[in-house]
Amino acid sequence: MKTIHLIISCTFLLFLSCAAERPKGKTEAEILFKEAKEMIVEGRYILANERLNQLRSQYPYSYYSTHAELLQADILFEQENFVESASAYTLFRDLHPTNKKMDYVTLRIAESYYKQIPSTFDRDLTPAHQAIKYYNELLRKYPGSKLIKDGLERIKECQDLIEKKEKYIADFYYKTDVFVAARYRYLDILARFPNNKVLSNHAIRRVLVTSVKLKDFKACIGHYNQFESLIDPVYKGMLQEIYKTCQNNITKE
Repeated sequence: MKTIHLIISCTFLLFLSCAAERPKGKTEAEILFKEAKEMIVEGRYILANERLNQLRSQYPYSYYSTHAELLQADILFEQENFVESASAYTLFRDLHPTNKKMDYVTLRIAESYYKQIPSTFDRDLTPAHQAIKYYNELLRKYPGSKLIKDGLERIKECQDLIEKKEKYIADFYYKTDVFVAARYRYLDILARFPNNKVLSNHAIRRVLVTSVKLKDFKACIGHYNQFESLIDPVYKGMLQEIYKTCQNNITKE
């Protein structure tokens, strides 16, 4: 019995101790917010979220209510719930478009999508497209922000995956003799990624070859003339041979 009383007494003293150690603040809303921040630092995300919910429900017009919304999005991000964090940050942006931390919010939206990108390019790359969109928005709207440091590098990583995915699809159609679809895909690559010289020259060659396979010799000549300025000298001779083949076939007609 003494042992039970001792446990109860210790528990009660511990409760009083914890209650006494609440952070200081001018209002209960401020105290709840500070408590939540301390809990996040300690990794106690569930308890932190409870404090923030309490703050938002009991003090919806408090200065800290808006900050609580953003902090809840941060909790989702720290918990690696990146689908949910992207939605939470986007909602915050829509509700508070003039917030002073909008560069941070835009970065976190981009990062939330970036963290969802699969490890291989042959899977759904929608998160990569979304990440590029918001990294570009960050660079465009907040060029002076200190948060854009990794933006360009992340865009490059995403772009590289997307280019590999588009080449993979186009090559698949080509290898399976679906030449109409293959040519369409290679033309799309040329329209979207003209600065990637290796990919562009691969696409030009395949556009010309698929045109020959389809006996569309006029298109072959037209595409050669259209993309001649993109042709690397290394591939010039090979592509000229295909071009001459198309010319000869038109002459025969």
